[in-house]
Amino acid sequence: MTQNDTFKPCDLVIYGALGDLSKRKLLISLYRLEKHNLLESDTRIIGVDRLDETSDSFIEIAYKSLQAFLNNAIDEEIWQRFKTRLSYLKIDLTQAEQYKQLNAVVDAEKRVMVNYFAVAPFLFKNICQGLQSCGVLTPESRMVMEKPIGHDLKSSKEINDVVADVFNENQVYRIDHYLGKETVLNLLALRFANSLFYTSWKHETIDSIQITVGEDIGIEGRWDYFDKTGQLRDMLQNHLLQILTFVTMEPPANLSAEAIHMEKIKLLKALRPITYLNVEEKTVRGQYTAGYIQGKPVPGYLEEEGANTESTTESFVAIRVDIDNWRWSGVPIYMRTGKRMPNKRTEIVVNFRNLPHNIFRDSFQNLPANKLIIHLQPNEGVDVMMLNKIPGINGNIKLQQTKLDLSFSETFKKNRIFGGYEKLILEALRGNPTLFLSREEIEQAWTWVDSIQDAWKHNLMPPKPYPAGSWGPVASVALLARDGRAWEE
Repeated sequence: MTQNDTFKPCDLVIYGALGDLSKRKLLISLYRLEKHNLLESDTRIIGVDRLDETSDSFIEIAYKSLQAFLNNAIDEEIWQRFKTRLSYLKIDLTQAEQYKQLNAVVDAEKRVMVNYFAVAPFLFKNICQGLQSCGVLTPESRMVMEKPIGHDLKSSKEINDVVADVFNENQVYRIDHYLGKETVLNLLALRFANSLFYTSWKHETIDSIQITVGEDIGIEGRWDYFDKTGQLRDMLQNHLLQILTFVTMEPPANLSAEAIHMEKIKLLKALRPITYLNVEEKTVRGQYTAGYIQGKPVPGYLEEEGANTESTTESFVAIRVDIDNWRWSGVPIYMRTGKRMPNKRTEIVVNFRNLPHNIFRDSFQNLPANKLIIHLQPNEGVDVMMLNKIPGINGNIKLQQTKLDLSFSETFKKNRIFGGYEKLILEALRGNPTLFLSREEIEQAWTWVDSIQDAWKHNLMPPKPYPAGSWGPVASVALLARDGRAWEE
């Protein structure tokens, strides 16, 4: 790799290095970055955890993680190079004096220290104080933190205050892995580099927008965490609202982090509040019952291992969102997310308005409107649904709805489509905060979501049942039917 002088090598310290996130995501993503020569040659990866491991045993654990979670075979030549970066420190994160061990392995003169908090938020304060007390931090040091950043506005502020006592805001990198997905990033190009969409991205031409994040899995052993959280706070507060901001924000002045964050915050502030007065007509809560996923029987939410059979936590949410600004006046945005859906699917559907005059009644009594469908997973790409003439010389002009398909994997065959974590880890190592969340963004999102959560409690809205393998309660269909619309299926 030709070294870029603007990128400095790093000491990447992963706290919780033996945990699930590290083994399933971080180490896999770092190996892939190594494979594509995207890590600076002097970058080091230091695993920190409380268990009695050594650097050698940590390297073995990393290798086993690659065997278990890498989609293809390990390239031994790449592995031999990658493992030389790895080392391990046993540190009880609650004991400040043990952080002094970092001084022997971190070299601030040669490398930037990047601290990845892959642990529960209750340990953030311990880590921040431990790092501060051992004197290992410099103004260049960074910290990366995962969601959940709190479970409401109050707890989010408490976590951010703890971090702010030690790190300045420009040193903090808050991850939402959806923002590393190529298709989410492509929304910027799609909207702001193409006059076709730039000029038509407004209420005069767009009828409605749908955002769907469906998961075919259930709780997957996360009962204790999920039942205290629910789908609204676990998925909609972060992933769906972040997608929403990219779809609907105003054009930023440039591609700097500051300019993009500013427009996203303005958009979040323009979301019409949902309160106890309108929550029943704007939202649907659901909880899955026993059913079938891909032909196999699965238990209901209350039948999962370790379940509280009295739980009223939602595993599905559908919401009509209204944005109070000139661009989106009168355009409903429907968002839904749930577990035990028929398949794993994340997509955005932009429905354009119907044409006011139809000269092709022989083909369609009512011309179907154009759609722009943006697939985020499982197959990233963009489809445009439009009408074309059916070839032929007999009779009148006949139309057929056709699809223009831009599949990323087919169109960019020579370019590897990287995962969200790979992109975001690389950006954190390079010191680019553009794809990370600002504190104000997160707190504005919590302000809006807290109002919904409070309204559900105030109105005593229990979740409506839906069978596993379906797209949610019947009420979610009615949410759109009241407006004369339907979900894209």
